[in-house]
Amino acid sequence: MAAQHERAAGAATTERSAASSLLREIAEVVVLAAILYFGISFAVQAVHVEGLSMWATLDNNDYLIANKIDYRLHAPQRGDIVILRPPTNNTTDFIKRIIALPGERLLIRDGAIYINGHKLDEPYLPDEWTQQTNAGKYSEGQGAVIPPNEYFVMGDNRNRSQDSRFFGPIGRDRIDGKAWFRIWPLNNFGDIYRKMPSLETGSLFFGIAAAAPAA
Repeated sequence: MAAQHERAAGAATTERSAASSLLREIAEVVVLAAILYFGISFAVQAVHVEGLSMWATLDNNDYLIANKIDYRLHAPQRGDIVILRPPTNNTTDFIKRIIALPGERLLIRDGAIYINGHKLDEPYLPDEWTQQTNAGKYSEGQGAVIPPNEYFVMGDNRNRSQDSRFFGPIGRDRIDGKAWFRIWPLNNFGDIYRKMPSLETGSLFFGIAAAAPAA
């Protein structure tokens, strides 16, 4: 009889130990899943493109993955496509391309962009830029300097974009992330940086005419 009680007690102890081990494993999986979830949420986000302001680089209803830690490591660069909050609205996300950096002199004149006197070549523009081709003080005289820690952003579809031409440069603290790559539609999966802006080095813009390069 005593042996039977001992065997029963041993079996109960084994069951409790197995149950405890199972609960511990479940708890570890839940904690790991939570760490992964919050870690991924901190590092990246899914972005739904609404509208055509970045066409033809991005289309309406595209889905992107944005990197939220890139700008903790280095400053935004010209040509980056960024997710931002405009200066007058904290509840709406815009997606635009960085055109001019802090400390650069920007001139927008008749549908062309000049950075420190050099024309900006923009191969991604989908068609002729005919709307809002001038932008206040950035189109007067030799343009204006972008303030410290601020960036001039524009949509690739210049004729259908609300951007820094309307609300001015944006502070770095209003840039929430850099668009990384497209995940939808699948036939356009991948790289969104095939075409990038570049500064022409052969000519400078002064006043109302471009000066010929020195011989």
